[in-house]
Amino acid sequence: MKLTTLTPADVRRALLLREEIALLDLRHEAAFATGHPLFAANMAEARIAIEAETRLPRKDAGIVLYDDGEGLVGLGAERLRALGYSNIRALDGGLKAWRAAGYEVFEDVNSYAKAFGELVEARRHTPSLSADEVARLIADKANVAILDVRRFDEYATMNIPGSVSVPGAELVLRAGRAAPDPDTTIIVNCAGRTRSIIGTQSLINAGVPNKVRALRNGTIGWTLAKYTLEHGAGRRGAIGSFGGAAANARDVAYRAGVRHIDLSDAAGLSARRDRTLYRFDVRDAEEYASGHLAGFRHYAGGQLVQEIDIAAPVRGARILLTDDRGVRADMTASWLAQMGWEVYVLEGGYDGALDVGPPQVFSKPDPAHRYRRPYEGTDIAESAMQAYLDWEYGLVEQLRRDATHGFYVI
Repeated sequence: MKLTTLTPADVRRALLLREEIALLDLRHEAAFATGHPLFAANMAEARIAIEAETRLPRKDAGIVLYDDGEGLVGLGAERLRALGYSNIRALDGGLKAWRAAGYEVFEDVNSYAKAFGELVEARRHTPSLSADEVARLIADKANVAILDVRRFDEYATMNIPGSVSVPGAELVLRAGRAAPDPDTTIIVNCAGRTRSIIGTQSLINAGVPNKVRALRNGTIGWTLAKYTLEHGAGRRGAIGSFGGAAANARDVAYRAGVRHIDLSDAAGLSARRDRTLYRFDVRDAEEYASGHLAGFRHYAGGQLVQEIDIAAPVRGARILLTDDRGVRADMTASWLAQMGWEVYVLEGGYDGALDVGPPQVFSKPDPAHRYRRPYEGTDIAESAMQAYLDWEYGLVEQLRRDATHGFYVI
């Protein structure tokens, strides 16, 4: 069956008007990372059967498929139709036509979250310290607490010496325990830039009494400055928020335009058949496994902000977050709202029956098809690390040229 097509201009118009659209790149991730439209989501044709029904929850949502001349669109459409998807079109001319129209092509993965992070730093002048400055503080035994906001497995692979694992959305909930002395300087790090910028600004936005600084360029910057990383660490930050954290987080969400709803309102959202609704539990995996609300998929808040293109490929959809303590959902929602999403936070629901069981995990793709991040592992060439940083530095200007993002920064 021949697919209806949309021109690049049609797709761009839909993005600007915030219409629901899943612009799917059917190539393997390694090829996707060489260049794609800002709001494209990668779903390799061979992985549609594995991923589609989780990542595309509404079967009649608008889906637009493209490749770069590999002949994947027809195969992808057949796989989607076999799963019951009914509103499938193709990007006329594929990626080549997008480029020919003069529209921007973004490299790497999670590109629009990374671009958003750079915009946050540019607009809010998020404070940071260089690797040399942090190394001197450590050597001088200064009153600092280094909080690593990556996933725990990333932290355990390599970390700044003495740092503690406090994944992104947990920062506001755990900073009071990690740095109980308000005179302690909190240093936030990730592997590169985005998560440390968002983490640092989260603490500032939520009114932590401590001075907060990002480690500029994260473990990449640390490595390029020739400092040694620690391996196999297992330190985790315990729950303990600073005074007023919950109220402040709610205020941050309010200022970003997030709406809080109860179970009845949530049921109404779920009943809508004309809009896609993503439901995410943003707590840590252990909390989720021990008891979670039915229908909510686990996605730790910090990673959800970083990987929103993976978690929610339907741009223009609604997002509903839950968290039994509220703080993590509010802070996560505040960032997603600033990225142009219609976001809700569910209040309550944990006093009833809960589902138990571990988070859903997709099988991993063939390593040959996966894009090797320049900030993961311990054997990355320094030239690749520097090239990655140089690319990130240019993202704000690329956002300006693209002009479809609709981001704002509170």
